Amino acid sequence: MNRIPTTVITGFLGAGKTSLIRHLLENANGRRIALIINEFGDLGVDRAIVDGCAIPGCEEGDVVELANGCICCTVADDFLPTITALLDRDRPPDHIVIETSGLALPKPLLKAFAWPEVRARTTVDGVVTVIDAGAVLDGRFADDPEAVEAARAEDPSLNHDNPLEELFVDQLSCADLIIVNKSDLMIGDGAEIDAALDPHRRPGVKAVRATHGRINPTILLGIGAGAEDDLDTRPSVHDGDDEHDHDDFDSFVVSLGAIDDPDALEGRLTDAVAAHDIYRIKGFIHVPGKARRLVLQGVGSRFQRYFDRDWSADETPRTELVVIGKSGMDRGAISAMIG
Repeated sequence: MNRIPTTVITGFLGAGKTSLIRHLLENANGRRIALIINEFGDLGVDRAIVDGCAIPGCEEGDVVELANGCICCTVADDFLPTITALLDRDRPPDHIVIETSGLALPKPLLKAFAWPEVRARTTVDGVVTVIDAGAVLDGRFADDPEAVEAARAEDPSLNHDNPLEELFVDQLSCADLIIVNKSDLMIGDGAEIDAALDPHRRPGVKAVRATHGRINPTILLGIGAGAEDDLDTRPSVHDGDDEHDHDDFDSFVVSLGAIDDPDALEGRLTDAVAAHDIYRIKGFIHVPGKARRLVLQGVGSRFQRYFDRDWSADETPRTELVVIGKSGMDRGAISAMIG
């Protein structure tokens, strides 16, 4: 029986995974793609953004959300039943795409594809890691890649003090393809990006530039890596750990009324990010007099806004934002600054 190829798309918070997937679905050219989304936070923003673009051919049930925790921590409870249900359909998909949480380690997920009930029916076509060029150049994800690599060479058992660095390293070292997204923010020939990638990517893994996640689907699909069969070549900071958690990170939802001045709101968000070192803010905004929903995506102090669809008749227009940052954030102070 032919095994259904599966692409795992990973990358840190706000790297542009959802934009990449939207572009992929919009340019599927008749290929039936099922999407499994796993996000960190209390509001189903990523799924709603994908649903909101009304992609032709994307049928009900083709987008499945895992919102009960990080996919790398809940493989048995959430992921295996979900992918089994997709495979058991009368008309299974041609390709499965999994968007992991921005805080997920990819390797525990790959291990699940070695389970007999999954291995016989699907294969990991490739692991695609998306990075935010601007964020990497700002040093948010890798404090000093050369220094980290030198320290690791001296002590192979070294564990990183910076959880962001751990995620960055694990997601890169597992990749079969790296997408340098938001490449319009890069200056020069990209030597600084290469310096951050080279210590961690495996030999032969290419880095491809993209803007707003726009890249030819033939580059993403059909890699043929069979990643479940070469786990030993994909080192992880967490190899040998009994479990993995995200105690270093936290998230909460800020609910606001109608926003008359989105520019002023963005100014308050920028101030809150600077004051509290927030990693990611995303959500929806209700602008009075506008029939369409305003989507907000923020990484650090950089924000993007766009109207994606009309508010539906069965929903109440609202403003809800997910704030993701370090554990112990002062929720009250942040909410007061935003509101």
